[in-house]
Amino acid sequence: MVEMSVIGIALDAASRSPIVLLRDPSRRRQVPIWIDQAQAHNIMAGLNGEPSPRPLSHDLMVRLLAAGDLHLERVIIHAIEDSTFRAVLKLSHDEPSDEIEAPSDVEPLEENEVREELLDIDARPSDAIALAIRTGSSIWMLEEVVAEASIAVDAEADAEDRNEFRRFLDEVSPAAMVRHLQSRHPKDEETDDDTSR
Repeated sequence: MVEMSVIGIALDAASRSPIVLLRDPSRRRQVPIWIDQAQAHNIMAGLNGEPSPRPLSHDLMVRLLAAGDLHLERVIIHAIEDSTFRAVLKLSHDEPSDEIEAPSDVEPLEENEVREELLDIDARPSDAIALAIRTGSSIWMLEEVVAEASIAVDAEADAEDRNEFRRFLDEVSPAAMVRHLQSRHPKDEETDDDTSR
């Protein structure tokens, strides 16, 4: 298995669909997973640590895990079936808190004892990733899945693209940027941002 890190959200140039990007520790391979707008928002909110006036669904799930004395140990993305990634949440039982009474069939943990039993819960990778971000849990992917779905990352080309973009931003004035954007989308022309799906 390979531990992956979330490097961000991107947009597919052709479909304009959001993609969550996972990268391996060598930083040479990344795996794109296509998701919807709501999932992208939830993942970005978690990455940015943005507080929400009301709990988002993944914030609620974190609270439910805590109320049930469960801990998300890790997320495992373990398969691709019919172009769909499959993931599992690996949960362990925490020692019950004083505020919540443990069920009578659960033996209490001795001091410094860790419960080894893990629960496997099937999950969409986007939900699993959003939960892992909020709980600080690790995200793992089977090597076969990484090999099948990854794209090679050219770190030097990425760095050069970033540097070129920074040079462009340093050289262009805000007024010139506005003129450029307006020339691409005249006022009477409909843009993709104006259409609904």
